Amino acid sequence: MLQTIGIISAIILSLWKIPLIARIRKRKSSKDISLYWVIGVWICQALMVPSGLISEDPVWKVFNMVNFSLFSLVLIVVLTYRRRV
Repeated sequence: MLQTIGIISAIILSLWKIPLIARIRKRKSSKDISLYWVIGVWICQALMVPSGLISEDPVWKVFNMVNFSLFSLVLIVVLTYRRRV
């Protein structure tokens, strides 16, 4: 039961990136998002991916994969809207 709650929570926590993406797309600007922050967070998450892949803990594995996927999308959106300026 606790693992199921943990997995659901891991997915929900990762989904908080969707409003950020929607806000950037709605304004058609990512100027308020620091490139250093986005790239730094993405690099740290990329370095954690191997740990998530080999982990026996399903909560960490799910969180790691969903979070990295959605934050990669944040990075792409930020870079896309940064180039348009």
